[in-house]
Amino acid sequence: MSFKKLRASGAEKSLSFEEQRTKVNEVRKILGPLADKLPTLCSDASIIRYLKARNWNTKKAAKMLKETLKWRLVYKPEKIRWEDIAREAETGKIYRANYFDKKGRTVLVMRPGFQNTTATEGQIKYLVYCMEKAIMNLKPDQEQMVWLIDFQGWNMSSISVKVTRETAHILQDYYPERLGIGILYNPPKIFESFWKMVKPFLETKTFKKVKFVYSDDPQSQKIMEELFDMDKLESSLGGKNPASFNYETYAQLMREEEKGMSDLVSDSVSDSSLPTYLSPAESEILQEDTSNSDRDSEPSEEGGHSPSHEMASLNLEEGVNKAAVTPPVSNDPGHSQSEAAKEKMLGL
Repeated sequence: MSFKKLRASGAEKSLSFEEQRTKVNEVRKILGPLADKLPTLCSDASIIRYLKARNWNTKKAAKMLKETLKWRLVYKPEKIRWEDIAREAETGKIYRANYFDKKGRTVLVMRPGFQNTTATEGQIKYLVYCMEKAIMNLKPDQEQMVWLIDFQGWNMSSISVKVTRETAHILQDYYPERLGIGILYNPPKIFESFWKMVKPFLETKTFKKVKFVYSDDPQSQKIMEELFDMDKLESSLGGKNPASFNYETYAQLMREEEKGMSDLVSDSVSDSSLPTYLSPAESEILQEDTSNSDRDSEPSEEGGHSPSHEMASLNLEEGVNKAAVTPPVSNDPGHSQSEAAKEKMLGL
Protein backbone atom coordinates (compact mmCIF):
# COMPACT_ATOMS: atom_id res chain seq x y z
CA MET A 1 0.00 0.00 0.00
CA SER A 2 1.45 3.39 -0.96
CA PHE A 3 1.84 6.44 1.28
CA LYS A 4 -0.90 8.11 -0.75
CA LYS A 5 -3.35 5.28 -0.10
CA LEU A 6 -2.44 5.16 3.57
CA ARG A 7 -3.10 8.84 3.91
CA ALA A 8 -6.36 8.69 1.97
CA SER A 9 -7.68 5.80 4.02
CA GLY A 10 -6.99 7.53 7.31
CA ALA A 11 -5.00 4.50 8.43
CA GLU A 12 -2.64 6.69 10.42
CA LYS A 13 -3.85 9.87 12.09
CA SER A 14 -1.17 10.50 14.69
CA LEU A 15 1.49 11.51 12.15
CA SER A 16 1.25 13.53 9.00
CA PHE A 17 2.10 12.09 5.60
CA GLU A 18 5.46 13.85 5.64
CA GLU A 19 6.24 12.60 9.17
CA GLN A 20 5.38 9.05 8.17
CA ARG A 21 7.69 9.29 5.18
CA THR A 22 10.51 10.57 7.36
CA LYS A 23 10.09 7.72 9.86
CA VAL A 24 9.99 5.08 7.14
CA ASN A 25 13.15 6.48 5.57
CA GLU A 26 14.85 6.44 8.97
CA VAL A 27 14.03 2.75 9.39
CA ARG A 28 15.34 2.04 5.90
CA LYS A 29 18.56 3.86 6.79
CA ILE A 30 18.95 1.77 9.96
CA LEU A 31 18.36 -1.43 8.01
CA GLY A 32 20.87 -0.39 5.37
CA PRO A 33 21.24 -2.73 2.35
CA LEU A 34 18.75 -5.12 3.94
CA ALA A 35 15.88 -2.79 3.03
CA ASP A 36 16.67 -3.05 -0.68
CA LYS A 37 17.23 -6.81 -0.58
CA LEU A 38 13.91 -7.53 1.19
CA PRO A 39 11.29 -5.39 -0.60
CA THR A 40 8.35 -7.35 0.81
CA LEU A 41 9.34 -7.16 4.45
CA CYS A 42 10.52 -3.59 3.98
CA SER A 43 7.62 -2.21 1.93
CA ASP A 44 6.17 1.12 3.04
CA ALA A 45 3.05 -0.53 4.48
CA SER A 46 5.05 -3.17 6.34
CA ILE A 47 7.46 -0.67 7.89
CA ILE A 48 4.55 1.53 8.96
CA ARG A 49 2.92 -1.41 10.75
CA TYR A 50 6.12 -2.07 12.67
CA LEU A 51 6.53 1.62 13.46
CA LYS A 52 2.99 1.76 14.82
CA ALA A 53 3.66 -1.32 16.94
CA ARG A 54 6.68 0.42 18.47
CA ASN A 55 5.07 3.83 18.84
CA TRP A 56 7.05 5.24 15.90
CA ASN A 57 10.40 4.48 17.53
CA THR A 58 12.58 3.80 14.50
CA LYS A 59 15.28 1.77 16.26
CA LYS A 60 12.75 -0.51 17.93
CA ALA A 61 10.78 -0.91 14.71
CA ALA A 62 13.92 -1.89 12.79
CA LYS A 63 14.85 -4.39 15.49
CA MET A 64 11.35 -5.87 15.40
CA LEU A 65 11.56 -6.27 11.62
CA LYS A 66 14.83 -8.16 11.93
CA GLU A 67 13.40 -10.43 14.62
CA THR A 68 10.43 -11.24 12.38
CA LEU A 69 12.80 -12.27 9.61
CA LYS A 70 14.72 -14.52 12.00
CA TRP A 71 11.51 -16.12 13.21
CA ARG A 72 10.38 -16.83 9.67
CA LEU A 73 13.77 -18.30 8.92
CA VAL A 74 13.48 -20.74 11.83
CA TYR A 75 9.72 -21.41 11.96
CA LYS A 76 9.09 -21.46 8.21
CA PRO A 77 5.40 -20.42 8.44
CA GLU A 78 4.88 -20.35 4.68
CA LYS A 79 5.80 -24.02 4.46
CA ILE A 80 2.97 -25.19 6.73
CA ARG A 81 0.47 -27.21 4.70
CA TRP A 82 -3.07 -28.38 5.30
CA GLU A 83 -1.91 -31.94 5.94
CA ASP A 84 0.28 -30.62 8.77
CA ILE A 85 -2.63 -29.10 10.67
CA ALA A 86 -5.73 -30.92 9.39
CA ARG A 87 -6.36 -32.58 12.76
CA GLU A 88 -6.35 -29.19 14.50
CA ALA A 89 -8.96 -27.85 12.08
CA GLU A 90 -11.57 -30.58 12.50
CA THR A 91 -13.82 -28.76 14.97
CA GLY A 92 -13.69 -25.33 13.33
CA LYS A 93 -11.92 -23.75 16.29
CA ILE A 94 -10.28 -21.29 13.86
CA TYR A 95 -11.26 -20.68 10.27
CA ARG A 96 -11.37 -17.91 7.70
CA ALA A 97 -14.90 -16.77 7.03
CA ASN A 98 -16.14 -16.70 3.43
CA TYR A 99 -17.12 -13.04 3.76
CA PHE A 100 -15.43 -9.74 4.60
CA ASP A 101 -16.56 -7.06 7.00
CA LYS A 102 -17.99 -3.81 5.63
CA LYS A 103 -14.49 -2.33 5.40
CA GLY A 104 -13.36 -5.22 3.25
CA ARG A 105 -11.25 -6.86 5.94
CA THR A 106 -10.66 -10.60 6.17
CA VAL A 107 -12.54 -12.23 9.06
CA LEU A 108 -11.05 -14.98 11.21
CA VAL A 109 -13.61 -16.84 13.32
CA MET A 110 -12.18 -18.34 16.50
CA ARG A 111 -14.02 -20.71 18.85
CA PRO A 112 -11.79 -21.51 21.84
CA GLY A 113 -14.54 -23.70 23.30
CA PHE A 114 -14.06 -26.08 20.37
CA GLN A 115 -10.49 -26.98 21.31
CA ASN A 116 -9.79 -30.57 20.29
CA THR A 117 -6.08 -31.04 21.01
CA THR A 118 -3.70 -30.59 23.93
CA ALA A 119 -0.27 -30.00 22.36
CA THR A 120 0.74 -26.32 22.37
CA GLU A 121 2.99 -26.80 19.35
CA GLY A 122 0.18 -28.05 17.14
CA GLN A 123 -2.23 -25.37 18.27
CA ILE A 124 0.25 -22.58 17.58
CA LYS A 125 1.14 -24.06 14.21
CA TYR A 126 -2.53 -24.00 13.23
CA LEU A 127 -2.87 -20.41 14.43
CA VAL A 128 0.11 -19.40 12.29
CA TYR A 129 -1.31 -21.29 9.30
CA CYS A 130 -4.61 -19.43 9.67
CA MET A 131 -2.84 -16.07 9.96
CA GLU A 132 -0.80 -16.73 6.83
CA LYS A 133 -3.92 -17.71 4.90
CA ALA A 134 -5.83 -14.69 6.19
CA ILE A 135 -3.04 -12.33 5.10
CA MET A 136 -2.94 -13.92 1.66
CA ASN A 137 -6.68 -13.27 1.44
CA LEU A 138 -6.44 -9.57 2.33
CA LYS A 139 -7.61 -7.15 -0.30
CA PRO A 140 -4.89 -4.98 -1.89
CA ASP A 141 -5.90 -1.89 0.08
CA GLN A 142 -6.12 -3.69 3.43
CA GLU A 143 -3.45 -4.43 6.02
CA GLN A 144 -5.70 -5.57 8.87
CA MET A 145 -8.28 -8.21 9.66
CA VAL A 146 -11.15 -8.90 12.07
CA TRP A 147 -11.00 -11.58 14.75
CA LEU A 148 -14.47 -12.82 15.68
CA ILE A 149 -14.11 -14.87 18.85
CA ASP A 150 -17.21 -16.91 19.64
CA PHE A 151 -17.46 -18.31 23.17
CA GLN A 152 -19.91 -21.06 22.35
CA GLY A 153 -18.97 -24.12 24.42
CA TRP A 154 -16.28 -22.26 26.35
CA ASN A 155 -15.60 -23.02 30.01
CA MET A 156 -12.68 -22.84 32.41
CA SER A 157 -11.31 -26.15 31.16
CA SER A 158 -10.71 -24.43 27.80
CA ILE A 159 -8.07 -22.22 29.39
CA SER A 160 -4.36 -22.69 28.72
CA VAL A 161 -2.22 -19.84 30.02
CA LYS A 162 0.78 -21.23 28.13
CA VAL A 163 -1.05 -21.21 24.79
CA THR A 164 -2.50 -17.77 25.55
CA ARG A 165 0.93 -16.29 26.22
CA GLU A 166 2.47 -17.88 23.14
CA THR A 167 -0.48 -16.73 21.03
CA ALA A 168 -0.08 -13.14 22.23
CA HIS A 169 3.66 -13.29 21.56
CA ILE A 170 3.28 -14.61 18.01
CA LEU A 171 0.50 -12.22 17.01
CA GLN A 172 1.98 -9.08 18.54
CA ASP A 173 5.65 -9.60 17.71
CA TYR A 174 5.50 -11.26 14.30
CA TYR A 175 2.17 -10.02 12.92
CA PRO A 176 2.10 -6.47 14.32
CA GLU A 177 -0.87 -4.24 13.58
CA ARG A 178 -2.73 -6.97 11.71
CA LEU A 179 -5.67 -6.72 14.09
CA GLY A 180 -8.26 -4.15 13.10
CA ILE A 181 -10.84 -5.14 15.70
CA GLY A 182 -11.44 -8.14 17.91
CA ILE A 183 -14.98 -9.15 18.84
CA LEU A 184 -15.55 -11.27 21.96
CA TYR A 185 -18.99 -12.72 21.28
CA ASN A 186 -21.06 -13.88 24.28
CA PRO A 187 -18.21 -14.43 26.75
CA PRO A 188 -19.57 -16.00 29.96
CA LYS A 189 -19.39 -14.15 33.26
CA ILE A 190 -16.54 -16.36 34.43
CA PHE A 191 -14.44 -15.15 31.50
CA GLU A 192 -13.94 -11.83 33.26
CA SER A 193 -11.47 -13.49 35.63
CA PHE A 194 -9.55 -15.00 32.72
CA TRP A 195 -9.55 -11.67 30.90
CA LYS A 196 -7.78 -10.10 33.87
CA MET A 197 -5.07 -12.75 33.51
CA VAL A 198 -4.81 -12.22 29.75
CA LYS A 199 -4.55 -8.43 29.71
CA PRO A 200 -0.95 -8.32 31.05
CA PHE A 201 0.12 -10.34 28.00
CA LEU A 202 -1.42 -7.78 25.65
CA GLU A 203 -0.15 -4.39 24.63
CA THR A 204 -2.46 -1.51 25.54
CA LYS A 205 -3.27 -0.71 21.92
CA THR A 206 -4.22 -4.34 21.36
CA PHE A 207 -6.78 -4.75 24.10
CA LYS A 208 -8.24 -1.36 23.25
CA LYS A 209 -9.27 -2.89 19.92
CA VAL A 210 -11.28 -5.61 21.68
CA LYS A 211 -15.06 -5.23 21.92
CA PHE A 212 -17.45 -7.31 24.04
CA VAL A 213 -20.70 -8.19 22.27
CA TYR A 214 -23.69 -10.02 23.78
CA SER A 215 -26.58 -11.44 21.77
CA ASP A 216 -29.07 -10.33 24.43
CA ASP A 217 -27.78 -6.76 24.51
CA PRO A 218 -29.27 -4.68 21.65
CA GLN A 219 -26.74 -1.92 22.24
CA SER A 220 -23.68 -4.11 21.86
CA GLN A 221 -25.36 -5.97 19.00
CA LYS A 222 -25.19 -2.72 17.02
CA ILE A 223 -21.43 -3.28 16.83
CA MET A 224 -22.08 -6.38 14.73
CA GLU A 225 -24.56 -4.55 12.50
CA GLU A 226 -22.04 -1.76 11.90
CA LEU A 227 -19.28 -4.24 11.06
CA PHE A 228 -20.98 -6.97 9.04
CA ASP A 229 -23.54 -7.60 6.36
CA MET A 230 -26.02 -9.46 8.56
CA ASP A 231 -27.26 -11.52 5.61
CA LYS A 232 -23.77 -13.03 5.31
CA LEU A 233 -22.95 -13.34 9.02
CA GLU A 234 -23.70 -16.77 10.51
CA SER A 235 -26.87 -17.04 12.58
CA SER A 236 -24.81 -18.46 15.46
CA LEU A 237 -23.10 -15.07 15.58
CA GLY A 238 -26.28 -13.02 15.39
CA GLY A 239 -26.57 -12.89 11.61
CA LYS A 240 -29.11 -14.30 9.17
CA ASN A 241 -26.95 -16.86 7.36
CA PRO A 242 -27.91 -20.41 8.47
CA ALA A 243 -24.66 -21.88 7.13
CA SER A 244 -22.03 -23.15 9.55
CA PHE A 245 -18.47 -24.45 9.41
CA ASN A 246 -18.11 -27.59 7.32
CA TYR A 247 -14.79 -29.36 7.71
CA GLU A 248 -14.79 -31.19 4.37
CA THR A 249 -15.70 -28.06 2.43
CA TYR A 250 -13.09 -25.99 4.22
CA ALA A 251 -10.41 -28.66 3.75
CA GLN A 252 -11.10 -28.73 0.01
CA LEU A 253 -10.86 -24.93 -0.18
CA MET A 254 -7.53 -24.88 1.64
CA ARG A 255 -6.08 -27.64 -0.58
CA GLU A 256 -7.22 -25.83 -3.72
CA GLU A 257 -5.64 -22.58 -2.53
CA GLU A 258 -2.39 -24.36 -1.73
CA LYS A 259 -2.33 -26.01 -5.13
CA GLY A 260 -2.98 -22.72 -6.87
CA MET A 261 -0.23 -21.00 -4.92
CA SER A 262 2.14 -23.90 -5.52
CA ASP A 263 1.58 -23.62 -9.25
CA LEU A 264 2.44 -19.92 -9.14
CA VAL A 265 5.55 -20.10 -6.98
CA SER A 266 6.82 -23.58 -7.75
CA ASP A 267 10.45 -23.93 -6.70
CA SER A 268 10.60 -20.25 -5.76
CA VAL A 269 10.89 -20.53 -1.97
CA SER A 270 14.21 -21.83 -0.70
CA ASP A 271 14.55 -24.44 2.03
CA SER A 272 15.58 -21.65 4.39
CA SER A 273 12.09 -20.10 4.04
CA LEU A 274 13.63 -16.73 3.27
CA PRO A 275 12.43 -14.55 0.42
CA THR A 276 13.77 -15.82 -2.88
CA TYR A 277 15.73 -12.63 -3.44
CA LEU A 278 18.19 -13.73 -0.73
CA SER A 279 20.98 -15.84 -2.13
CA PRO A 280 22.05 -19.21 -0.66
CA ALA A 281 25.14 -17.46 0.68
CA GLU A 282 23.01 -14.99 2.62
CA SER A 283 20.84 -17.81 3.96
CA GLU A 284 23.94 -19.60 5.21
CA ILE A 285 25.21 -16.48 6.95
CA LEU A 286 21.83 -15.92 8.60
CA GLN A 287 21.71 -19.53 9.73
CA GLU A 288 25.17 -19.19 11.31
CA ASP A 289 24.25 -15.92 13.02
CA THR A 290 21.01 -17.40 14.32
CA SER A 291 22.80 -20.28 16.00
CA ASN A 292 24.93 -17.79 17.94
CA SER A 293 22.15 -15.34 18.79
CA ASP A 294 21.23 -16.59 22.26
CA ARG A 295 24.44 -15.36 23.83
CA ASP A 296 23.92 -11.94 22.29
CA SER A 297 20.35 -11.50 23.50
CA GLU A 298 19.30 -8.11 24.74
CA PRO A 299 16.99 -7.28 27.64
CA SER A 300 13.36 -7.21 26.57
CA GLU A 301 11.21 -4.14 27.04
CA GLU A 302 9.52 -5.81 29.99
CA GLY A 303 12.85 -6.47 31.70
CA GLY A 304 15.06 -9.55 31.77
CA HIS A 305 16.03 -11.41 28.63
CA SER A 306 13.82 -12.52 25.79
CA PRO A 307 13.15 -16.27 25.44
CA SER A 308 15.12 -18.27 22.89
CA HIS A 309 12.46 -17.89 20.19
CA GLU A 310 12.76 -14.10 20.56
CA MET A 311 16.46 -14.12 19.60
CA ALA A 312 18.25 -10.77 19.67
CA SER A 313 18.97 -8.91 16.46
CA LEU A 314 21.27 -10.60 13.98
CA ASN A 315 23.85 -8.60 12.10
CA LEU A 316 21.76 -8.93 8.96
CA GLU A 317 23.36 -5.98 7.23
CA GLU A 318 26.76 -7.66 7.38
CA GLY A 319 25.27 -10.81 5.93
CA VAL A 320 23.75 -8.89 3.06
CA ASN A 321 27.00 -7.06 2.35
CA LYS A 322 29.04 -10.28 2.31
CA ALA A 323 26.71 -12.36 0.16
CA ALA A 324 26.04 -12.29 -3.53
CA VAL A 325 22.43 -11.25 -3.97
CA THR A 326 20.02 -12.23 -6.70
CA PRO A 327 17.89 -9.42 -8.18
CA PRO A 328 15.02 -8.41 -5.85
CA VAL A 329 11.37 -8.79 -6.73
CA SER A 330 10.27 -5.57 -8.33
CA ASN A 331 7.86 -3.26 -6.54
CA ASP A 332 6.68 -2.08 -9.95
CA PRO A 333 2.95 -2.72 -10.49
CA GLY A 334 3.84 -4.51 -13.69
CA HIS A 335 5.78 -7.35 -12.15
CA SER A 336 4.43 -10.80 -12.84
CA GLN A 337 1.57 -12.58 -11.11
CA SER A 338 4.06 -15.16 -9.90
CA GLU A 339 6.19 -12.50 -8.21
CA ALA A 340 3.13 -10.90 -6.64
CA ALA A 341 2.05 -14.29 -5.32
CA LYS A 342 5.46 -14.87 -3.81
CA GLU A 343 5.27 -11.56 -1.97
CA LYS A 344 1.76 -12.26 -0.70
CA MET A 345 2.71 -15.75 0.43
CA LEU A 346 5.40 -14.39 2.72
CA GLY A 347 2.68 -12.64 4.72
CA LEU A 348 4.85 -9.73 5.76
